Amino acid sequence: MPSSVNKPVGNYRYRILALLFAATSINYFDRSIMGVMSPDLIEWFGWTKKDYSHVLVAFQIAYAIGLLSMGGIIDKMGTKKGYILSIGLWSFFGMMHAAVGRGFSLVGFSLARAGLGFGEAGNFPAAIKTTAEWFPKKERAFATGIFNAATSVGAIAAPFVVGGIVYWTGGSKGQGELMNWRIPFLITGALSAIWVVLWWKNYQKPADHPKLSKEELAYINSDLDASLNEVPIPWLKVLPKRETWAFCMAKTTDAVWWFYLFWGAIFLSEKFGVKIKEMGLPFLVIYLIADGGSIFGGWLSGTFIHRGWTVNKARKMTLLICALVILPVCYVAITDSKWLAIFLIGLGAAGHQAWSANTFTLVSDVFPKKATASVVGIGGMVGAVAGMLSNLALGETLDKAGSTGFFWAFLIAGSLYSVALLMVHLIMPQMTPLDDNLEPIGK
Repeated sequence: MPSSVNKPVGNYRYRILALLFAATSINYFDRSIMGVMSPDLIEWFGWTKKDYSHVLVAFQIAYAIGLLSMGGIIDKMGTKKGYILSIGLWSFFGMMHAAVGRGFSLVGFSLARAGLGFGEAGNFPAAIKTTAEWFPKKERAFATGIFNAATSVGAIAAPFVVGGIVYWTGGSKGQGELMNWRIPFLITGALSAIWVVLWWKNYQKPADHPKLSKEELAYINSDLDASLNEVPIPWLKVLPKRETWAFCMAKTTDAVWWFYLFWGAIFLSEKFGVKIKEMGLPFLVIYLIADGGSIFGGWLSGTFIHRGWTVNKARKMTLLICALVILPVCYVAITDSKWLAIFLIGLGAAGHQAWSANTFTLVSDVFPKKATASVVGIGGMVGAVAGMLSNLALGETLDKAGSTGFFWAFLIAGSLYSVALLMVHLIMPQMTPLDDNLEPIGK
């Protein structure tokens, strides 16, 4: 007799995933614009590398604060309203970059980046919470890998848009004029408005959604933690948990992603003479490879679980593979081949995205759904602080010692993941799920 398990469960959850993909694309398009223009903005505004690092730090301080507060806000407001608040804030401050004048560029950009960072901090807590609500555990890493791949889509789009719009006119750098640099900062406002309308019309919790079949709802709720208490768990309660700090150790690698995103164009410009209109193809190669890594990393750990591996073994083995794939990026700063350097950065970015898809999933694997946004926020704050410290150090080093700073940056970028994985395993040797009271289930 056919079982109801064999019935098609439906795919409405993938419509929600498509919206997460779109929001994350807009998010990374917004934050990548300045990184792509950085060599020319530094020249145009007369900044030092240290000045540029301070602008980045303004973003990251606000991002860290936002991750602590936005995660809790989203848990309290709910995903639907919380996501709209987040994208509204970051879009407004993204457009405010265009209002900055040359006379107060350092202060103006720092303030605009700070507002952008605070708003953008809500994206991943909201997206991870949505994934936990709409996908069973065995699909979460793959779903996370899909929307996490959108970070590369945004990063790919930025250099092509900037390269097609922004240009120098007359004289050499410093004497000419940087034309149309404001336009890219304004584009995301329109994109965000379209997304908000689609999100408002299409998003509800699975149990309340009229377009979701009973079979798909049952499939989504097939996990042990499917029945959740709606009262959110505050971050102060999850902060002391060892599992929270295991996730935080994994998130220190965010500093590497920030490095690729905000310093990659400067490295390519100074090492290989790549101009602003030529950035599109290198970034396309880097982030297409990164996209493949994001999707593959989510698929790989899910495949291990389907083969009967424990969640603990599947996630950590995937993280180990990622760490090994990333190691060759240490060689980037000492090669004289532009395309080898680009390929190795792409390989490192792919490994990071696969790593990121699985580290995000660690949270929903272990914590109850009502705590996921807060835990993701805490981990993201740690990643932002790691990025902030590395940016300050790199900006100072590049001003004083030139390209030597890039040698050490890529060496750390290649080796950090192995150290982080060791710390994760020491802190959390077994990934035992926690109940609504944050106590191990079954003990």
